[in-house]
Amino acid sequence: MYFRNRTEAGQVLARRLQQYKNQPDVLILGLPRGGVPVAYEVARELNAPLDVFIVRKLGVPGHEELGMGAIATGGVRTLHEGIIREIGISPQTIEAVSAREQAELERRERLYRGDRPAPTIKGRTVVIVDDGLATGSTMKAAIQDPRQVIVAVPTAPSETCEQLKESADHVVCALTPEPFFSVGGSYADFTQITDGEVRDLIASAANISSGV
Repeated sequence: MYFRNRTEAGQVLARRLQQYKNQPDVLILGLPRGGVPVAYEVARELNAPLDVFIVRKLGVPGHEELGMGAIATGGVRTLHEGIIREIGISPQTIEAVSAREQAELERRERLYRGDRPAPTIKGRTVVIVDDGLATGSTMKAAIQDPRQVIVAVPTAPSETCEQLKESADHVVCALTPEPFFSVGGSYADFTQITDGEVRDLIASAANISSGV
């Protein structure tokens, strides 16, 4: 089984999230870029506002592919203490990398959101949506002070979904292929999403929620 595209994937997820429909405290957050068209369909079906949730890995200097932590929308920072201790990364290095990635995170938020303020997270039920997960590392960066965190993805390995249950209140994985080769393997059309498409979807969702 596979999805025709991200639109269908979002529609399938929305059917599994009906308990959150028309709930005034629900907020849908899509992970750019590919998670946003999926999240758009979820937000539209659940009659909930949509925004972006941006995560930036904190790469070890000289070995940037190795993450020593992550930052995310809302001023969140998580650190992998084991890696930091093993390599001997100084607090000054952590702060320097964090500052650089924070600047890029803010640039992307301005790019996608424009002049609209960031949504209020505290006390809300937050549904974080991506187009699929492999390891789940992008989902493990926590959000500050939500009442509930729901992770919703069209496709992921079953072990990744199980691991996420340790930190999320509710996890919805529509497909868990065995063996799992890649996120794109669950889609007939997995065309890359552009920044322009992300901006258009966020703007369109804002117009719908405001009744424009």
